[in-house]
Amino acid sequence: MAEHEQETIAWFAGVDWGSERHQVCLLDARGTTVGEREFPHSGEGLAELGDWLLSMASAASTVAVAIEVPHGPVVDALIDRGFVVYAINPKQLDRLRDRFSVAGAKDDRRDAYVQADSLRTDRRLFRRLQVADPRLIELRAWSRLAEELRAERVRLGNRVRHQLWRYYPQMLKLTNDLAAPWFLELWAIASTPAKAGRLRKSTVERLLKQHRIRRLDAETVLRILREPAIKVAEGVAEAASIHMRSLVARLCVVNRELREAERKLDELCTAVSEIEQTSGEGLQRRDVAILRSMPGIGRINLGTLLSEASGPLSRRDYEGLRTLSGAAPFTKRSGKSLIVVRRYAAHVRLRDTVYHWARVATQRDPKCRARYTALRKRGHSHGRALRGVADRLLALACVLLQRQTLFDPYFGRSTT
Repeated sequence: MAEHEQETIAWFAGVDWGSERHQVCLLDARGTTVGEREFPHSGEGLAELGDWLLSMASAASTVAVAIEVPHGPVVDALIDRGFVVYAINPKQLDRLRDRFSVAGAKDDRRDAYVQADSLRTDRRLFRRLQVADPRLIELRAWSRLAEELRAERVRLGNRVRHQLWRYYPQMLKLTNDLAAPWFLELWAIASTPAKAGRLRKSTVERLLKQHRIRRLDAETVLRILREPAIKVAEGVAEAASIHMRSLVARLCVVNRELREAERKLDELCTAVSEIEQTSGEGLQRRDVAILRSMPGIGRINLGTLLSEASGPLSRRDYEGLRTLSGAAPFTKRSGKSLIVVRRYAAHVRLRDTVYHWARVATQRDPKCRARYTALRKRGHSHGRALRGVADRLLALACVLLQRQTLFDPYFGRSTT
């Protein structure tokens, strides 16, 4: 923390945010409570919150505000008014609360006071929040939407599998991706074994050509669909078809929205690469190209890294990245006991991203594959070995970003 900033902060506020009302406590530099108030969650209420803090202080830059959540309308309103806003992990706040009440007492007023006083005495535990670039905010929204759509696609695909298993199991032999557009269109023209028997070869050929499906030909598709059907009770096929029509309609919407989300991710990743670095929290122009050059990085992983970890990436903070993503192990040492276990306190989206990043990298990069194999031979599980690969990739990414050089996939060294 800069010495100048330490001297200018004269007031410390804590905000215990809620869905309907926010409790605020304001302390002076000596820890004396200056005021406590509650504000409704509305445009007028947040404006009143800022006005109340300014009525106590000479300037917004002299007020440091502590809050649990690092984002949201309360944070945006405070930063917009010029206040210095800090965030803290709720688990850390829970430990700090014990300093004021060993009995575990908890209420909104106490939490606001604990945040304000802890910020006054232990500011190093808090993380200062900065105004994010609008394109990063948009990228984060599209990245999270794409993740939701992929999860919905998998869920609906599993339901399609169940319905086909009821009356049309031969169709499951065509592909593992039951949510694929060509498969849904094929079911629409051959929704029952009886309709498959009347299906023309030219129709199937046209469908496969339209969707560029080359691993199957029309003869193979018709032969599979015309395999002897299972005997089902009367009405089962009709009932399953009713469910299938609803599932297919929803999957068509999900597929269309997912394609749009992926297109926007490509556009926004390119836009982020054009952001000029205005502070220590900004990404440099070449950073996106460097991350793209690394093995295992696709549009999904890249979008998540840029949107959820732009701060550590811009600082080249390897320790912060490995901790935030769960790649760093968790050590428990006491006396003769020493236990190293997996870190569960991590950013869930980043944890999943580095896992899949490492998984794909082991398939495409010889050094990552060699490291994975060596860890497996030492007795580590599949997940532990992948976390080791992810740890190496994060360290390599920070080095490449510091040197502003691209990854060389052929010789395993960076090149300008």
